[in-house]
Amino acid sequence: MSLELRRGVLMAETEYGLALLDETSGEYWTLNPTAAVVLETVLAGGSTQQAVHALTERYDVRADRAGEDVERIVAELRSAGLLAGN
Repeated sequence: MSLELRRGVLMAETEYGLALLDETSGEYWTLNPTAAVVLETVLAGGSTQQAVHALTERYDVRADRAGEDVERIVAELRSAGLLAGN
């Protein structure tokens, strides 16, 4: 998987996770710590499976549940038009 933020989307760390700003539309999104781990992992070139591993290492969560979360988070970010790549 090779994902990146779409051109015009800025990312900033917050006290509680990450914030994403679409400079074109002016819309912004806040990501909780779980979603932040997922996004940071895939943006660094990691696979969704590596994101699952990162979640299970950091939080008390089963791999199957973490896998569902990773898939949902990536799908929502894609649906919002924030990610480019495959």
